[in-house]
Amino acid sequence: MEPSDTHARDTISEVEVGNAASTATGAHAPADTDSSANLTDDMAHLLALSEQEYRTVHRGEVIKGTVVSIDRDYVLVDIGTKSEGLIPFVEVQQFVDTNRMKVGDAIHVSVVEPEGRTEHALLSVTRARAERGWDQAQAAFEAGTVFEVKVLEVNRGGLVVDFEGLRGFVPAGQISSVRIAGVPAGPELEQLLSTLVGQTISAKVVEVNRKRNRLILSERLAVQDLRSQRKERLVAELKEGDIRRGRVTSVTDFGAFVDLGGADGLVHLSELAWRQVAHPSEVVSVGEEVTVKVISIDQERQKVALSIRRTQPEPWLTAAERYPVGSLVTGRVARLVDFGAFIRLDDGIEGLIHVSELSDRRVAHPRNVLQEGDEVTVRVLRVEPERRRIGLSLRQVDQPDAADVAG
Repeated sequence: MEPSDTHARDTISEVEVGNAASTATGAHAPADTDSSANLTDDMAHLLALSEQEYRTVHRGEVIKGTVVSIDRDYVLVDIGTKSEGLIPFVEVQQFVDTNRMKVGDAIHVSVVEPEGRTEHALLSVTRARAERGWDQAQAAFEAGTVFEVKVLEVNRGGLVVDFEGLRGFVPAGQISSVRIAGVPAGPELEQLLSTLVGQTISAKVVEVNRKRNRLILSERLAVQDLRSQRKERLVAELKEGDIRRGRVTSVTDFGAFVDLGGADGLVHLSELAWRQVAHPSEVVSVGEEVTVKVISIDQERQKVALSIRRTQPEPWLTAAERYPVGSLVTGRVARLVDFGAFIRLDDGIEGLIHVSELSDRRVAHPRNVLQEGDEVTVRVLRVEPERRRIGLSLRQVDQPDAADVAG
């Protein structure tokens, strides 16, 4: 074999060459003119085996590599090719904490230029993030996953956010973090949205168009999803009889909705107070914190019924002590009926003045003596807590011995 052949492949070790030569020219090999050809074939075979250990990379491919060395110009990364790839250090600084980066760290890179034209492959962290970002965006879109994204800037009509290295857009109509309902597009809207710059918000991918470089997200849908998940968990852990603190979120004609920390429960009009309530606004207001009792749970429909009045003592239990027979009490006329007038004494406590107890003279109808809303002083004639009844008298107010003849 010629000297030039022995140095033709620097990837083959001297031991491998020696072994190949020993095999070709050993004591048992026939000494003929084919020896040189056999040796060359063996070397070619060894070279092929050596080259199989390296991978071939292509432009645009995203690879997970290992940091080999770091200097002020480049980060050298082992990507499984013959020679390491290079990432410009300036680019790495934009996306990686270089103070914490060390040799042996794993890093994802994209191949900008494979080795061949240059000694080392040229790599990019930026492009790798973008490629992986599009893949993750597509996966998030298909799975309906909720992500945390950082708000980068305000754009006309919405927010620009960072989604795994991509610039995504959240339209103003899909933002929940600030109240913008009714705010027209312009400086006022931009000022409201600017308060979110630098903050992290939850978002859900609603559109992915890689060719047009278009990524649309929604904070509103993400918040709805998260709230739905929290509601499922909360409803599953609630039990009838639980006492909870919550915040009133809305008031309707039929009751008030209270947020228990992820799930809204309804306090029906009849469960707001022991007394009769015409409208929930008489008892609660939006934003007010209240104590409620869980009275029923519909797991299938995810509905929770609550009560405020059941967290308070039943007024009738102490009615006899608070309104002793013969005592004078003050109340307000709640309503008038043909047979008398109902007087509201306290929450949930109403007494009746029978038409015969309105005056010493004959009264055709209670309206001839009282009007709804009038404040009156009356005498207690009898108390029947078990029947939820109190008998009152207006005509006996001025009779000191009325207590002795009551009943």
